[in-house]
Amino acid sequence: MKRFLLLPLCALCLAAGAYAQEAQSLKDAYKDYFMIGVAVNQRNISDSLQSALVKREFNSMTAENDMKPASVHPAAGRWTWERADRIADFCRQNGIKLRGHTLMWHNQMCDWMFYDAEHHFVSKDTLFQRMRDHIHTVVNRYKDIVYCWDVFNECIADGPRRPDANGRDQPLRESKFYQICGNDEFIRKAFEYAREADPHALLFYNDYNECDPVKCDRIYTMIKTMKAAGVPIDGIGMQGHYNIYGPSPEDIEAAVSKYAEVVDHIHVTELDIRVNREMGGQLQFSHNEGATVTDEQKHKQEAQYAALFRIMRRHADKVNCVTFWNLSDRDSWLGADNYPLPFDRNYQPKPLYRVIRDFE
Repeated sequence: MKRFLLLPLCALCLAAGAYAQEAQSLKDAYKDYFMIGVAVNQRNISDSLQSALVKREFNSMTAENDMKPASVHPAAGRWTWERADRIADFCRQNGIKLRGHTLMWHNQMCDWMFYDAEHHFVSKDTLFQRMRDHIHTVVNRYKDIVYCWDVFNECIADGPRRPDANGRDQPLRESKFYQICGNDEFIRKAFEYAREADPHALLFYNDYNECDPVKCDRIYTMIKTMKAAGVPIDGIGMQGHYNIYGPSPEDIEAAVSKYAEVVDHIHVTELDIRVNREMGGQLQFSHNEGATVTDEQKHKQEAQYAALFRIMRRHADKVNCVTFWNLSDRDSWLGADNYPLPFDRNYQPKPLYRVIRDFE
């Protein structure tokens, strides 16, 4: 269970008033570089103080969970739009651009797509038809407000190289998509269907541990090969689930430079930097509950964030958006005690906020 330090209402109001006197927002500070985004939940857009913070600081938004396949399409023929619609309407009403996240993923997936009535895997043609119907329906519903989609999320395996029977690296995660298809055709099809549904949206492949040299090479090779075959991939999403010890600035810069060789658009899509030694998008991790964040850890975090944003500013010709994964430490999927974001559990800016905003 998360531990929340709740200020009295009057103290929150005073803090909010003092914060309102800040010279400029993150989005203003980076207006000549790239958009600054945030992943939101329902509370963030419903509470007046939190929604004011979103509107002040960010010009791009992502639904943290409410547009994922299982959230909008939990059963065949059943669509649950209410929560996703609220987020889309908030963006429409406030002039904020919306990143679509995510059309296809092995987690939080509508698993019914994979099975027939006897719970056997369907044929790949049946899977592709179900994928196409889902992608077309979702993309068409939000095409007036979504400017880009994470079309496929986390298809590449972690870990060392895995030679196949021919001695070549087998880079794909052995998901249900892969088990049905046996190759990467499911990724190619998803991008084709998304382009059919919206010829104007930017289409991204999104993954974590994307700065690890082995995984970076796998992502680069896959995207390069697919683009050469005409698959409509516009960009790469670097999730950015890092920690205060890594990845190194050298590995981050090497990954950005490598990806820039094959795509014109790079987004940091899910940025947070935790104070323990874990990183990546795996769903099993420590919440660091009850730990005290030391001054040394805070300084390391500030240095890691400063290095990251320095690199992204250098590559602003290809980097279009940097999105924080959650509004505050209180909201973070990592838990508030991992101290991962520029705003604390009471939605107030940390010293880290000014390190990022003021360019050191």
